[in-house]
Amino acid sequence: MTITGICLRRQRCYRLFLLPVVLLLLHVCIVPQARTAEKSTELLIGIEPEHNIFDQVLGYKVLAGYLSDKLGLPVKLTIMSRYGEVLDRFRSLHLDGALLSSYPATLAVKKLGLVPVANLVNLEGVSTSKGYIFVRKDSGISGVGDMRGKSVVFVDKATTEGYLFAMSFFRQHGVTDPDSYFSRYYFTGSHASAVFAVLDGRADVGSAKDTVYEQLVSKDRSIRQELNIIARSPAVPEVTLCMKNDLEPELLEKLRTSLLTMGQEVEGHRVLKQLKARRFVLSDPDSFAVVLEMAEEAGYDTLNGGGSNR
Repeated sequence: MTITGICLRRQRCYRLFLLPVVLLLLHVCIVPQARTAEKSTELLIGIEPEHNIFDQVLGYKVLAGYLSDKLGLPVKLTIMSRYGEVLDRFRSLHLDGALLSSYPATLAVKKLGLVPVANLVNLEGVSTSKGYIFVRKDSGISGVGDMRGKSVVFVDKATTEGYLFAMSFFRQHGVTDPDSYFSRYYFTGSHASAVFAVLDGRADVGSAKDTVYEQLVSKDRSIRQELNIIARSPAVPEVTLCMKNDLEPELLEKLRTSLLTMGQEVEGHRVLKQLKARRFVLSDPDSFAVVLEMAEEAGYDTLNGGGSNR
């Protein structure tokens, strides 16, 4: 073998030896940097609009400040302009979590793999809500058979209490085509507006969340005298904080602990008072099963965005 051949062979051996070393150095240097970059520097949480968005934002703003102190990183809020925006918002705005009502929460857990963390307990001591179907007492309507040719008001297609339950109830009673059965139906965008639409005679039948309905009644008892509730849904989780499943486990556990122990300190009590709540409780993933059952009864396919199958 010539001297040149020996040198080339040594160079090839050197390169073969050097390659694993270079790869090892790249792994040591680059991978930890990538993991550090993925570590959360802030949390962006979405909130759905309710009957009084100003009070809602004020309460959740105080909660965000409290959690920022507890977690040691900024917690920011963004309002979803419609109930059904949750899936699109997670994808387009890269949300880390959201405070969701039952149907969007069910979709988010099922389609996005979000983790249900905690439920808000209201001042009445419950963390659930029900759907009401109601009419004016002077309407002459006592059941679905009396609703043919009448007008119906819903809240939003992405609400359990303000739409899904009603569609399930109607189908159970033979109404498979609401377009032909009712004279018209429309959406108000809020539970309170749906109640007032029936109260004021702008719709014959309405569907809305019981907690909002009862809040309105507590301020004006004449509402109970003028409206008649003809159907109630099973209880579903009212407000659930759902978070991405790829958050650092330590951060997720710290968030969960901070919420569940809020009532044990003065500052936590102040935040809960602002939220008009008693406490947070651990979320039960199985509690969303009843929502899926209602969706099936209503002919809805939750795997494909909640659209009707009929």
